Amino acid sequence: MHRYAVGVLCSICVFLSSSSGQTSGIEPVNVAAGTVLTFHLQTRLNPSNGNEMDVLPKGTTLRVKILDSIDSRVDRDGTQFRGAVVSSVVSGNDIVVHPEAEVRGLLVLLRSKSHPEGFRFELLITGVTDHGRFYDVTASLSSSFF
Repeated sequence: MHRYAVGVLCSICVFLSSSSGQTSGIEPVNVAAGTVLTFHLQTRLNPSNGNEMDVLPKGTTLRVKILDSIDSRVDRDGTQFRGAVVSSVVSGNDIVVHPEAEVRGLLVLLRSKSHPEGFRFELLITGVTDHGRFYDVTASLSSSFF
């Protein structure tokens, strides 16, 4: 009988204690239209031949004026945004990307081992159009995905 009383008492304690599981408190991203952000080029896994952006080293910065407001509390994972390059991107003596080049990007929810919540929102640049030429790029606000 004593064993059952201890078992019942333990069960009650388990049910009454609060569990400390993962919360949904992922840090939101909120960027007003007109904000200038600095993105860092990442190394691409499959660079395409003839893409001039592939000659730029990892970490090259792109200063981008965001044209669409972004709010992760309202916008969903995968929401597209537009931007415009603010300052030239140079390789050697050549301008690779001119000011006012069009930028397209995505609001993404990334899995992160190092983030306490397990996930984080990130803004990624996926493409740049400059003088009618389109370049696939990968650039993020962080200097590294890791």
